[in-house]
Amino acid sequence: MIYVENLSINPIIKALEVLKKQKYHVIGSHSAVKKCYWVHKALTEKMFCYKAKFYGIESHRCIQFSPSILWCWNYCLHCWRYRSKDQWSDIWFQFPEGVDDPRFLVEMAIKEHRRTVSGYKKYPNVDKKMYEEALNPRHVAISLTGEPTLYPRLGELIKEFHRKGITTFLVTRGVRPEVLANLDEEPTQLYVSLEAYDLASYTKFNNPISSNLWRKTLETLEMLPSFSAPTVVRITLVKSFNMNEEAVESWARILKIAQPTFIEIKAYMHIGLSITRLSRSDMPSHAEVRKIAEILAKRLGYSLVSESVPSRVVLLSTLDSPVIRYGNPPVTWRDIDAGDENSGEYGSSEAP
Repeated sequence: MIYVENLSINPIIKALEVLKKQKYHVIGSHSAVKKCYWVHKALTEKMFCYKAKFYGIESHRCIQFSPSILWCWNYCLHCWRYRSKDQWSDIWFQFPEGVDDPRFLVEMAIKEHRRTVSGYKKYPNVDKKMYEEALNPRHVAISLTGEPTLYPRLGELIKEFHRKGITTFLVTRGVRPEVLANLDEEPTQLYVSLEAYDLASYTKFNNPISSNLWRKTLETLEMLPSFSAPTVVRITLVKSFNMNEEAVESWARILKIAQPTFIEIKAYMHIGLSITRLSRSDMPSHAEVRKIAEILAKRLGYSLVSESVPSRVVLLSTLDSPVIRYGNPPVTWRDIDAGDENSGEYGSSEAP
């Protein structure tokens, strides 16, 4: 039980209480589920996340989950998530010793996802079949907030989700290649997020706890060809930081080594607490994102295979057709988007 008087002396409990107010459904001592914006859009408007278009993820059946909600080794400028005022304290870098059991986390993640969508039964415009499907999730994005590879039983967690028939999409900053190399089971798809292009830019933008983490990130990228699962490198573009020739040249060299199945080139979104560190002008238009994507595609020998205008993201791949599909949403690579670049994550307020 959490006692109110402890809030003044325990920063972790304080932080968990803040997250609860921000509609995080806290699970155990270090995990959480939060309803994704696109769950709401799928159920109320039949609009789907770009990951539905790119990879066949059914947005309303996707759990947004993290096993490490407060712990990370970076303080990236574009991060929109909660930060404690004592953000450089060691307690945010050292994962708690008493970790929760993976089976418990999976069961609770499903339960909390169902709780987040249960209210849609009363919405008059919600398709009954889609509502029933939402109660039976088939995908989990292991991201949300924090660095998931800090959870010491990550491989077991992935295996438990798979045992439940749930596909796993692991999103990491790549700071722990040794964890990724020794997973009990690979995720369904592995994402590595990237904004920096060398040590100096990484130190400036990603604020790592150690300069050694850029070398670790490169180790992770070098290891990607060894994975049997499809891999994705997601590059987030920030106008005042990395939309320049130096960055593009560096990414081209790195990506030739990483050989990811897919490359996502995505705009920074001026939302959440990132607005205290970056400006509205740092958010590129979709046309600007596409221009960088076309340059990288040409230098790498990849094709521009799809895009999502509402999310300001472009997909590159060496595949010539969408053969990797994890569900059956009514959108695929060549479909025209519903809405413009102001109708996605940035254009609307957070779902209820």
